[in-house]
Amino acid sequence: MTARPYPLHENYPRHVAIIMDGNGRWATQRGRPRKLGHLQGAEAARRIVRAASEFGLSYLTLFAFSSENWRRPGTEVAELMGLLHRYLSGEHRQELEELDIRLRVIGQRERLPDTTLRQIERIESETAHHKGLNVVIAISYGGRVEIATAARRLAQKVQEGEMDPGEINETLMERFLETSAFPDPDLLIRTGGEKRISNFLLWQLAYAEMVFSDCLWPDFDREAFLAALNEYQMRERRYGALVSTG
Repeated sequence: MTARPYPLHENYPRHVAIIMDGNGRWATQRGRPRKLGHLQGAEAARRIVRAASEFGLSYLTLFAFSSENWRRPGTEVAELMGLLHRYLSGEHRQELEELDIRLRVIGQRERLPDTTLRQIERIESETAHHKGLNVVIAISYGGRVEIATAARRLAQKVQEGEMDPGEINETLMERFLETSAFPDPDLLIRTGGEKRISNFLLWQLAYAEMVFSDCLWPDFDREAFLAALNEYQMRERRYGALVSTG
């Protein structure tokens, strides 16, 4: 499928990251179980992945399950893992082929069930040759853990004499992060009305533009996504520099 860039000016984000918030509240507002909210949230994710592919974006990172989410009731964790299993199989998997999407996962894989881990590894391998949108799913992910792990790996290199402490800089640090193969996000979108980043991509979001939407994630659709992209394009990114007056 050929990507169709959205009809806006050339200043569009290459990489969009999304904190998909509001599934539980969406269900509660309707007097329904949280499971239904997560199910509708999974459909919203599927919808936005397709839209991002059609809009011609290069990277889309979705915060699906945080390292803190393991503290939730066991039944809810099991439901979330079940939804992930569904996304990585069946018709959802066929969509990855249809849209030429490459799927990758970041996070503490060692905490995932063996069946989930094997499925992730299989689909990463099967889509590695795809040339379209890169979809990165953050599962069992925490930004502080990622940075601490990278620092520990660097310290090990120093201890083993493979590098000098004076060599360590931002560029080297980035090589030891899980996202070393991706560009930093240009835009972060968070749904659900909250205005915080919740331990998500702490290093990578340093210069990202942020759009906070009151829309609960299950209701987030193509039009809401396009509105967020439009808002991004209205902003001037200076990276700490002054605006040139010409």
